[in-house]
Amino acid sequence: MEETKNTSGTSLLVPSVQELAKQNLSTVPQRYIQPQHQEQMVLISQQPNLEIPVIDMQRLLSQESGNSELDKLHLACQEWGFFQLINHGVSPSLVEKVKLEIKEFFNLPMSEKKRFWQSPEHMEGFGQAFVASEDQKLDWADIFFVTVLPKQLRMAHLIPHLPLSFRINYYPPCPQPEKVIGLTPHSDGVGLTILLQVSEEEGLQVRKDDMWILVKPLPNSFIVNIGNMLEIISNGTYRSVEHRAIVNSERERISIATFHTSKHDGVLGPAPSLITEETPPQFQRIELKKFLTNLFARKLDGKSYLDTLRL
Repeated sequence: MEETKNTSGTSLLVPSVQELAKQNLSTVPQRYIQPQHQEQMVLISQQPNLEIPVIDMQRLLSQESGNSELDKLHLACQEWGFFQLINHGVSPSLVEKVKLEIKEFFNLPMSEKKRFWQSPEHMEGFGQAFVASEDQKLDWADIFFVTVLPKQLRMAHLIPHLPLSFRINYYPPCPQPEKVIGLTPHSDGVGLTILLQVSEEEGLQVRKDDMWILVKPLPNSFIVNIGNMLEIISNGTYRSVEHRAIVNSERERISIATFHTSKHDGVLGPAPSLITEETPPQFQRIELKKFLTNLFARKLDGKSYLDTLRL
């Protein structure tokens, strides 16, 4: 039987931004300056009601309101690619426990964090993802990335020592926030992403009609977004949407993103039931392992990888 190999790829090793921020810098190192991301500013002030849709899980499961809430979900996936999920049934006490443990994990001393650092062979652990070259501009953020399922893809040196199984993003305060980006604009390569905002600081922005819309997380909610895989499977009916994270000069921001993919031994392509003469396939079919390998070999750049698979 062929051994299942981890497909998360590799990323060049870079310094910890959290440790860099502790040095009380007055200016940002040149490799983090990315003025091109400030060309489009958030236009919330001109359109205060422009916010991502909100989906109520209890209404979605209700016989009385299920159809109308399903229509809302369908439109959210078509037009936004993002929505906030409320009344999801996850215990608020559990969510608060996770938030606390995440903060404690990132506050570990550097001597402890080194046990969880990335290596040249594996992208999982503390560091940054999608760093493909030494001259590539870097995000003002640290991430912790780990594969949880399937079990055979777990990294044995990481999982036993973790308080929980998660991937976290940490965005330290920055002395020149207008010159950096916390997370480069991109669409997620996976099927579905579920995001939990740990800190109260806002920073996630979604691209809508050539504007960056700031997401304002609701209490006890999850932010859900469509990934490239689901856009392919739905043959373009549902859209993966570019998003980014900005930082500020005073407060840190932490978020937990859980990524969901298709079966690793499967083939990714438009669902056959959605292919007709009127709606021909928009994407080529590709083995999922190859899809992930190609994805992690690139730097983040909007929807450029998905565009390579369009027919």
